[in-house]
Amino acid sequence: MRPAQALIDLEALRGNYRLARQLGGGKALAVIKADAYGHGAVACARALEAEADGFGVACIEEALELRQAGIRKPVVLLEGFFDAAELALIVEHDLWTAAASPWQVEALAAFSTDARLQVWLKLDSGMHRLGLSVDEFRAAHARLSALPHIAPMVLMSHMARADELDSPRTLEQLQTFNRAIDGLPGETSLCNSPALLGWPQVRSDWVRPGLMLYGADPLYPQPSAHAARLRPVMTLQSRVIAVREIGVGEPLGYGARFVAQRPTRVGVVAMGYADGYPQFAPNGTPVQIDGVPGQLIGRVSMDMLTIDLTDHPQAGLGSIVQLWGTSPTISELAPRCNTSAYRLPCSLKRTPRIYLSQ
Repeated sequence: MRPAQALIDLEALRGNYRLARQLGGGKALAVIKADAYGHGAVACARALEAEADGFGVACIEEALELRQAGIRKPVVLLEGFFDAAELALIVEHDLWTAAASPWQVEALAAFSTDARLQVWLKLDSGMHRLGLSVDEFRAAHARLSALPHIAPMVLMSHMARADELDSPRTLEQLQTFNRAIDGLPGETSLCNSPALLGWPQVRSDWVRPGLMLYGADPLYPQPSAHAARLRPVMTLQSRVIAVREIGVGEPLGYGARFVAQRPTRVGVVAMGYADGYPQFAPNGTPVQIDGVPGQLIGRVSMDMLTIDLTDHPQAGLGSIVQLWGTSPTISELAPRCNTSAYRLPCSLKRTPRIYLSQ
């Protein structure tokens, strides 16, 4: 069996959730959209269900997967519904939904049901993606609040630049949000992972940890005492499947991106970009070889990559190679590869997930 695998530490996931909840001081919606950022939505939801206040997903398909797996905690459709016909499924499966566009507000108002819908009304406080303007938001709140089938709403918005600690945009968005909700009843939801970790002056009744749940630092490389408490949830690893010796001046792999400057002992690892490892990771990208720091050399192939074993006489055929996890972390690896810590685990393909600490 091919040795590539992703180890998922569910106890680390629970610890990161507890940290998010502690920092928020209220309730925490565990964001497990996109298959829990590549970690497996059902397994992560089951690991968190005993203590999570609810789960956030992108769409009804993701929500129904959780319900079919037996998850009963609240599930919020963070993009809302994409067609008014979905409202019947929302009622049937007891889902909560965002309302972020005028047409969604209209559809909610026109919907007939004996149930009470839990709506998260979304303000565009400055990200300019989804959300209602301040005037639309206040009008929608008044309209929906008067309807018997709409439960007390959660008032939400989303931060665009909370991962930039020197940007004034976060506090500007906070001011806009506070102006929009002034005098309106309802719980609030404003904080994403970077707001929780880097902006203690920004808080809400519900917080929405996403990336930090999985142990990655959205503020990296800016220092954060809170982020230092996060524990990586995924360890991506494989093994050396061949060892080669190349001489001075010899090229390695596609495009001869690496040319040996000394006699070089090369380890071939069963891991490639088809598994989700970044194709354009440069020479010198850190890895761990049997727990000892090492580096990648040569271009990453679809199914294989190569590492330098010259200074690792203890390593050879069968040696364990950690591509990300505790070292390097995905937060450290991502900028080296011109990508983001959000994308790396979401890119995981083909590699089986092995769950620890059920």
